[in-house]
Amino acid sequence: MTDAAAPPDVPPGAVSDPALAALLNQFTGIQRLKTDVFRDRVRHAPELEARLAAARGAGPAAVATIAAELLAAPDPAPAALIDLLLSQRAVRDWNAMIALVARLPPALRDSTLVQEQFGLALNRAGRDDESERVLNAVLARCGPSSETCSLLGRVHKNRFERAQRAGDAATAARCLQHAADAYRQGFEADPSDAFPGINALTLMTLQQPPDPRRTALRPAVQAALETRLRGATPDGAGGSGGPDYWDHATRIELAVLARDEAGARAALADALAAVREAWEPESTARNLALIRAAREARADAPAWAREVEAALARRGMQTGTAVVATDKPGNPGARCGPTRR
Repeated sequence: MTDAAAPPDVPPGAVSDPALAALLNQFTGIQRLKTDVFRDRVRHAPELEARLAAARGAGPAAVATIAAELLAAPDPAPAALIDLLLSQRAVRDWNAMIALVARLPPALRDSTLVQEQFGLALNRAGRDDESERVLNAVLARCGPSSETCSLLGRVHKNRFERAQRAGDAATAARCLQHAADAYRQGFEADPSDAFPGINALTLMTLQQPPDPRRTALRPAVQAALETRLRGATPDGAGGSGGPDYWDHATRIELAVLARDEAGARAALADALAAVREAWEPESTARNLALIRAAREARADAPAWAREVEAALARRGMQTGTAVVATDKPGNPGARCGPTRR
C-alpha cells in the first residue's frame, strides 16, 4: 500500500489512496491494531521511514527535528504525517501530537484514527475535559468501538485516581463507575478485543462492593485472550493477528486478579519481551497499582504482585521506544504499538 501522489483535482492533504483512507476511517479488525496495520502495510518515502524509526529509538528531540523538516515541506504525504504522529506517541511527546493534529489537513485531522490519537494525547497531557469531548464526538459519529470506548474509559480512570488521592470518596466512586462502564461498552462493541474487557473486569473488582457482573465477564475476556494467543483473530487487513504486548498484559492482570503468581510471572516475561513503546508497561503497572492499593487497604496484597508491578514500572521509565522488527521484507521502520491505555 503506498500513498500515491494526488491527482491535480484532489485538494492538498487529501488521502488519495483508498486503502489508506479505509484504514483511517473504516478499519474492520480489532480497532487497536489499526496502527500496527498502518506500520506494516502503508509505505511512504523509505528514507523518511528509516529516519523516523531511528528517531523513535533516540527520543523526543530526534522526532521533533524531523517534524520541523516535514512540516516545512510543501504538501507532505498523508502517510508521512501519520507516521510522524505515531512516532511522537512512541516517545510520549503528547504536546507535540496535539500541536501536529491542529496543523493536519482536514481529511487527516478529522479521520477516526487521528481523532482517537488526539483524544489519547489530550488525556495523557492532563486535558481530560477536552479529551472527553473529542472522544464523545467520535462515538457520536461512528458509534461505540473497543478503541474509542477504551480511550474514554482511561479519561474516567484518571478522574477516579485524582479523586481517590484527594480523599473525595463520592467522586471517586462515580468516576470509577463511569470508567468501568466505558470499558465494558468497548468490550461489548467487540468481544474479540480482550483489552477493554480486562480493564472493565479490574475496575468492577475495585468497586465497593465489587460489581457482581464481573463473574460472567471473566470467562468472556479469557476466551477472547485465548483466541488472540492462538493467532486466530483477523487483523483487519486480510491476515490473522498474533499476540502482542497488550495480550500479554491482559494475561498479567488476569493472573494478578486470580492470585496466580506463576501465571503472572510467565506473562510478565512475555510482556517485557514484546514491549514496543515505553508507555505500554507504564500503563499496565498503573493498573496493577490500583489492584495493589485496594488489597493493601485490606492488608491482603501479595509481595510477588508488587514485584511484577515494579518490573513493568522500571521498563516504563525507559525513554524512546523498543525497536521490534516486523516480518515484512523491506520495511525499514520498527512497528509502533497499537493504542492502549
